[in-house]
Amino acid sequence: MDPSADARAYPALYRISTLVGRVNEPREALRSILAIAVETFGAASGSISLINPDTGRLEIEVHQGMPADADDIALRLGQGITGWVAFHGRPQLVPDVANEPRYIRLRPAVRAEMAVPMIEGGGGQTLGVINLDSDQLAGFNPADLDLFVLLTAEATAVMQRLWQLRQLGGKARQLESLIAIGQSFVTKLEPEELCESLTRDARQITQARACALYLHDAARGTVRPASLTTDTTTELAPTDLPLDSCFSAAAIHTRRQVEYANVQSPEFADLVDLPRDPALRSVLATPLLYENEVIGVLAVFTDQVHRFNNDEKRLCAALASLAAVALQNIRLYARIFQSEESLRKNEQLTTLGLLAAEIAHEIRNPLTVIKLLYGNLGLDFPESDPRRTDVRVIGEKLDQLEAIVTRVLSFAKAPSSLHSRWSVAEIIEDTIVLIRLKLAQSKIHLHFLPPARPLVIDAHKGQLQQVLLNLLINATQAMPDGGSITISAGTEERNGVPYAAIDITDTGHGIPETIRDRIFDSFLSGRPDGTGLGLAIAKRILLSHHGDITLAATSPAGTTMRISLPLAKN
Repeated sequence: MDPSADARAYPALYRISTLVGRVNEPREALRSILAIAVETFGAASGSISLINPDTGRLEIEVHQGMPADADDIALRLGQGITGWVAFHGRPQLVPDVANEPRYIRLRPAVRAEMAVPMIEGGGGQTLGVINLDSDQLAGFNPADLDLFVLLTAEATAVMQRLWQLRQLGGKARQLESLIAIGQSFVTKLEPEELCESLTRDARQITQARACALYLHDAARGTVRPASLTTDTTTELAPTDLPLDSCFSAAAIHTRRQVEYANVQSPEFADLVDLPRDPALRSVLATPLLYENEVIGVLAVFTDQVHRFNNDEKRLCAALASLAAVALQNIRLYARIFQSEESLRKNEQLTTLGLLAAEIAHEIRNPLTVIKLLYGNLGLDFPESDPRRTDVRVIGEKLDQLEAIVTRVLSFAKAPSSLHSRWSVAEIIEDTIVLIRLKLAQSKIHLHFLPPARPLVIDAHKGQLQQVLLNLLINATQAMPDGGSITISAGTEERNGVPYAAIDITDTGHGIPETIRDRIFDSFLSGRPDGTGLGLAIAKRILLSHHGDITLAATSPAGTTMRISLPLAKN
């Protein structure tokens, strides 16, 4: 590179490379890149075109010095100089556009052009093309083209990083939305309410034109449209439809996601389960699977021909899995409460009732949804980043979920093989991480007073975190207008045996005197929307750890619950 080229290259490269730290919006970065290129080469105009993954065409994303209607131009690969460069992945220098038959004239004054492909790192896929125009014959020379290739490579690397950051941010927001959706799903006790919530939330998180849910009756071989969310007045007839006349049949038969490019095509005209909205185009149908049984299909519709990418498919699969579990949750609740009176009279739960009760309550924990997307996030934060702790905690929650699923409606004693030595402070701190967002939303301040010395116990960490979460959630519900929670850890002795003592104190309204002696009974709840299972399950878990939970104190000024666990022997 000659000295004059160096003088232009280094400042331009520096300005482009620093865009990652200065710009968050990819489109703004593209404008800056184009402005730098135009300035560096003294170009009269320029544009950056990107390949649309749905249409496969080159569409102008940003331009400078070109007609206003340039935004509407879309080129096939191979069409024009820009299309040729994108198709072949090679730069092109045209000293005189009048002698170039491929040239498509957008501005009459243009005499010369350079076009360089934006190629994914390592010589991979072509993402787009950067064009520069000159109003002078031979306005660009081969040295300019070499420098332009260098700047385009740096610009492509910058844009890839920005796109990746934006994608990660989008995935993080989707994960937060999924957690919130999961929390919402498991509080629904009516099938109709759940179905409406599912399609509404699915449409919002996928930004779709419409979302529909179909319930499958395997015994009768029918599909029933259960819910449709859309901006139009289109409705689905809530009646059983024969499976062989429904587009959702393919997802049911294959137990896999099925994608259709355009449901307005003639071959879809006779399918009775399609919404009659002429604006609908592409659809992704995702089966709701529970224990390998298809209990329904979630359909996401777009208003233009669209190819669903892997992230969109995984997101729909996550929503469908959540919905399947929530629907089974509702069925289990129905079974439990049908037999509630007899269970109360006998003061015992049948084995099946208790199994169903635990799984219904376990599903309430919205953190279980992270299994659906965690493996695809690819999060790897530095040691100094506090989010690294979040990632580790999520992984441990996945392990807990696996243990819950294997029990299959079982409220059984935790296998001793799953016990290991844990620091009491570490268990509490990790639990605080899990609930910190809910506490912030509820305007509740939490204070943790760690023990004076390390306390180690033999325990199943996931189950103890479940107990702590139950108590913390109960405390937040006792403080609807906000308040504070204090967790303190110390020691006590029982019959000469040292125990770890964990006190959880809230500033809520206290426990009514009429139920204080029975708060650990199943199905006893002081809240109209409560299940009365949280404290009963907590009691069982702690007894299985040779510990206990007691009501230490309660009054209109607050409540203190005490957890006791034997300390591990050295």
